[in-house]
Amino acid sequence: MILPTVNEVRALHERYAPSHEALDFVFTHCEIVCGIAEQLVAQTDLPLDADLVRVGALLHDIGVYRLYDQAGRLDHRNYIRHGVLGHEILQEEGFPERLRRFCSCHTGVGLTRHDIREQKLAIPEADYLAETIEEQLVMYADKFHSKTTPPTFLTADSYAAHVEKFGADKVHAFDLLRARFGEPDLTSARARYGHAQA
Repeated sequence: MILPTVNEVRALHERYAPSHEALDFVFTHCEIVCGIAEQLVAQTDLPLDADLVRVGALLHDIGVYRLYDQAGRLDHRNYIRHGVLGHEILQEEGFPERLRRFCSCHTGVGLTRHDIREQKLAIPEADYLAETIEEQLVMYADKFHSKTTPPTFLTADSYAAHVEKFGADKVHAFDLLRARFGEPDLTSARARYGHAQA
């Protein structure tokens, strides 16, 4: 599989972003997640494809652009759809399923058919679970930065407390990822981007 370059991924973001503000909001988050993922890759001995992790991290949230309305407002009510919307964008662009899954399989610590039914989520009923080690690492790295207003860095403990409201199984899934990949040092990222930490 031939991976797109960082510049090609950025060009794709620029093509789908409805405004400069949206591009800055989404692509900056993807860059931050990529940096966190690269740090986690550097500290693991697990056999993985670092280039695939980089591209997956930079692409994972591209579906957010389809949630902006004509006035430039983000549809927070349907935000759960951003992963499947990103999968659609990459499918339309001819990207292989291996890359499309970084979009559809990074939400929370994975969504199951049961989650979708129980929570009445507005996405097709399916299992959206990170399966490969690269998918798991990108999903995990994503948990350390939130696109809130203002954007915020999260510690592993603060994310674990957040995910607790979705059930003990989600906390357990996060704990397994934490044990597998370790915790990133967010000091330099916080300094570079100026975002607070929760």
